[in-house]
Amino acid sequence: MEKRRKKKRKIKAEEVWMRIPVFIIAGIMLYVWGFFVLCFSLAQFIIILIDDKKNKELVRLCRLFNIQAYDFMNYITFVSERRPFPFGHFQKSVPDLIE
Repeated sequence: MEKRRKKKRKIKAEEVWMRIPVFIIAGIMLYVWGFFVLCFSLAQFIIILIDDKKNKELVRLCRLFNIQAYDFMNYITFVSERRPFPFGHFQKSVPDLIE
């Protein structure tokens, strides 16, 4: 019984330490993606001014970025144990937080 408790603690400690490289690598990716989202937002603004309608592809790309940022923040703040992309699956929708 004592071994199981120690093993569970060890797994949790390893998971906490794993968040450091995830934070660094995914943080860099999100920073770069953030620049692209800024460019997409400006492009969307110009397109709406010219055509009076949104570009669906730009909306889709920005939504995917927002989902990845949401997934990353949930993992780093211990809300979720699901690792974000590139350490886990690329989420295309907002996952249910009840695990």
